[in-house]
Amino acid sequence: MFLVWTLLMQIVLPAAAAPSAGAAPATAPAAGATSLPKGVRLVTTVEGLTEYRLDNGLRVLLFPDDSVSNVTVNITYLVGSRHESYGETGMAHLLEHLLFKGSRKHPNVTQELSEHGAQSNGTTWLDRTNYYETLEASPANLTWALEMEADRMVTSFISKKDLDKEMTVVRNEFERGENEPGAIMVERAMETAFLWHNYGNPTIGARSDIENVPIEHLQDFYRTYYQPDNAMLVVAGRFDGPVVLQTIARTFGAIPRPARVLPTPYTQEPPQDGEREIVLRRVGDSQDVATFYHVPAGSHPDFAAIDVFVQLMGDAPGGRLYKAMVDTHKATGVGGSTYQLHDPGIAYFASEMRVGTPMEPARAALVDTVEEGVRKSPITAEEVERAKNAILKQIELSLNSSERIGKELSEWQAMGDWRLFFVYRDALRKVTAADCQRVAEKYFRPTNRTTAMFVPSAKIDRVVIPETPDVRALVEGYKGDATVAGGERFDASPQNIEKRLTRVKTPGGISLALLPKKTRGGGVRVSLTLRFGDVASLRGKPAVGAFTAALLERGTAHHTRQQIKDELDRLKARVSIEGGASSVHVQIETLRDNLPAVMHLVAEMLREPVFLANEFEQLKQELITEAEQGRSDPQVLASTALSRHLYPYPVDDVRYVDTTEEEIAAYQKVTLDDVRAFYKAFYGASNGTGAVVGEFDATAFSKLVNDLMGGWKSPSQYARIPSEFFNVPPLDRVLQTPDKENAIYLAGIEMPMTSNDPDYPAMMLGNYLLGGGFLNSRLATRLRQQMGVSYGAGSSFSADSLDKSATFKVYAIYAPQNEEKVRKAVREVLETALAGGFTEKEVEAARSGLLQNRQVERAKDGSLVGRLATYEYIGRTMLWDERFEQAVRTLTPAQVQDALRRHLDLKKLGVVTAGDFKGKAPKGASPQATPGK
Repeated sequence: MFLVWTLLMQIVLPAAAAPSAGAAPATAPAAGATSLPKGVRLVTTVEGLTEYRLDNGLRVLLFPDDSVSNVTVNITYLVGSRHESYGETGMAHLLEHLLFKGSRKHPNVTQELSEHGAQSNGTTWLDRTNYYETLEASPANLTWALEMEADRMVTSFISKKDLDKEMTVVRNEFERGENEPGAIMVERAMETAFLWHNYGNPTIGARSDIENVPIEHLQDFYRTYYQPDNAMLVVAGRFDGPVVLQTIARTFGAIPRPARVLPTPYTQEPPQDGEREIVLRRVGDSQDVATFYHVPAGSHPDFAAIDVFVQLMGDAPGGRLYKAMVDTHKATGVGGSTYQLHDPGIAYFASEMRVGTPMEPARAALVDTVEEGVRKSPITAEEVERAKNAILKQIELSLNSSERIGKELSEWQAMGDWRLFFVYRDALRKVTAADCQRVAEKYFRPTNRTTAMFVPSAKIDRVVIPETPDVRALVEGYKGDATVAGGERFDASPQNIEKRLTRVKTPGGISLALLPKKTRGGGVRVSLTLRFGDVASLRGKPAVGAFTAALLERGTAHHTRQQIKDELDRLKARVSIEGGASSVHVQIETLRDNLPAVMHLVAEMLREPVFLANEFEQLKQELITEAEQGRSDPQVLASTALSRHLYPYPVDDVRYVDTTEEEIAAYQKVTLDDVRAFYKAFYGASNGTGAVVGEFDATAFSKLVNDLMGGWKSPSQYARIPSEFFNVPPLDRVLQTPDKENAIYLAGIEMPMTSNDPDYPAMMLGNYLLGGGFLNSRLATRLRQQMGVSYGAGSSFSADSLDKSATFKVYAIYAPQNEEKVRKAVREVLETALAGGFTEKEVEAARSGLLQNRQVERAKDGSLVGRLATYEYIGRTMLWDERFEQAVRTLTPAQVQDALRRHLDLKKLGVVTAGDFKGKAPKGASPQATPGK
């Protein structure tokens, strides 16, 4: 599958779940409101988003959404790696990390985030840095978030002692990126394409700059750019608009407008005057070829047509590159992307192929298709319409999520103004084939290309990139479309969800949990699972089961793969079909009026697949390529080794964990006849469960599901495949992965427990204390905050709902030279918790975080529909959540410690580490020199 390179995209802190609680009215003052707080003035309103400006220069954007019970606070600072000086690369990202180290009134930000159940993070990219928190919508939570962000805007510590600890964490993050050859290739290409502009520097920075930047430079950088006149604050979700404005005026408004004049970067990249090339040689398991082209700033009128051109070239399966390279077996995956930035940026196309595949034919096909192909075969209106539908679908679905838009507007403000989001959307709607043809011929030319080849040219042919437009003129007086219809105020408590639920079983045998409610934009989510087979009948069939499910979206008796994609884009629907040997799972996100048509198409994919030979061969190459990428990946190898140890099923059991080599061999053996036979023997809807959340008619949907699938009987007997508990011995294994600068530590213990066990709440809370929350768990505090050796460290605990099989796991990433330190620290954290327990303050904070986190997840329709579907299968109601959370509320430190002591037997701990340890294994560990076998 096409490799997604993310290193040059936003650099983020490790994802951390967090909670929330309460609700407040979500009304913003009307555009013409006159009772604004002192120092606040109304600027404009566009499609439900209202901008205000404080006297100190802060832009405030309110986006009320009564249909959700969460609220998101997102503050964007208009500073990124573009603003860094020589010797200070990565400084913007380092500063992002340090803002989580505390401020004058909030000395322990990470602890407070966890206590408020915030789903929070910070991200840095080329033009901006942002910080966000999603919390349960309560006046207390929102006031705290605004006060915290206002305080750390100007009083964050930014101390030498914090830098000394966090520098090694960021360096570990840098080392993690060094494990990804594809991402490094993108870095090298950007460095070559941009000779002078800072876009050529990766946001993570150079290792030497990360290690040596003086704290005084960071402090100056902070004081210069972290000011109200260089920031935009977004509040999105459920809130009381007038109250929020008063709070913002009190907190942020108290910060004086700075006297300094913001530095304005003035470096412009000159036109490229000939083809450039890079070659990267590193350890890896797949080959990549990419071409990069300079394009205008994201605000330029040409950008919409460029985006459409890149989409129609790189799309699968109907894109020109897919047809020219994947269909002809020159590559296993292709794709295209644009960097839509404040200054002129980059568009690129990439292809991936298996090791051993000739690269020159792929390079030639990529270049010819992008450059000469459009001149020989002009772009058609049909291609443009298809590409526009795909892009506009994503925009419309984003507008239905206030949380999503609240975060995405960071990128548009970084380009010059948040309203560019709508200006760009409007421009997309108007793009024609002629527009795409024009930009293709203007920008995608040999002398504007950076690839793996250089050919001198006697004739100078420079592509002059237009200057960045006057953004103020572009957005002046912009009004946009009508505001998207809002949803109802929905209480996401277990009691209310259960009260609103309707459970039905269709005559055909499919059990459904239905939760109709008004949503923003009329959005609706569906989760549907069909199950088949049993342990005996599925013996030896995991690979063919995976092939069968993956091929369902690749063509039916009535629609080609491309026609399916086009129809889903037209219907503004996201559909994924995934599965294996024992089940197939469908997820749908669409709009109310389109749901019936989407369900008809999904039923067609499930019931009438055609299993074409060419699609089968393409899929086989994609799956094998994807598996081969794990041959030298420390995380893949360690995870596989630990899973094989904890769950030692027989080799032909459907639950058996393959090594990488076994997985590849199994994929290679599968034939198209095997797939057709598997489908015929197992697929049917006799054993189905699902859930729907959003705006829909419950009665009509139940009838529709029965009409579409009620007569589709499963040909084979179904019996649930249990999860078994294995009392395995301890393990300590080291896997050598040469040329990988980032190592991984994984540990696990199995125990006989279900999620209905009386100790389950205590184990969940204990895990939250040990490795959950936002960077303030015992493990994260020790390894990241105190020792500075790990970018990400934590733990997880899960228990089966029906079988006595539970697993506690610990993870940490680190530099290989810190192997002994990490092992020792993890062991000490676990032993200390078991021996000494936790304080009342720790438990109370973790309890608050865990409970609010669950509330935040219930308030997200995408999460809720999955939970309801699972509960429908296991026979559980939402009242189980109420009982679980009540049990958590009454837990004492002694009860948590007692549960951990009884179930975490560290003598049985299985440990696997993987990295480039230079041939040295830790004392007592058993080395394994050939990972994956």
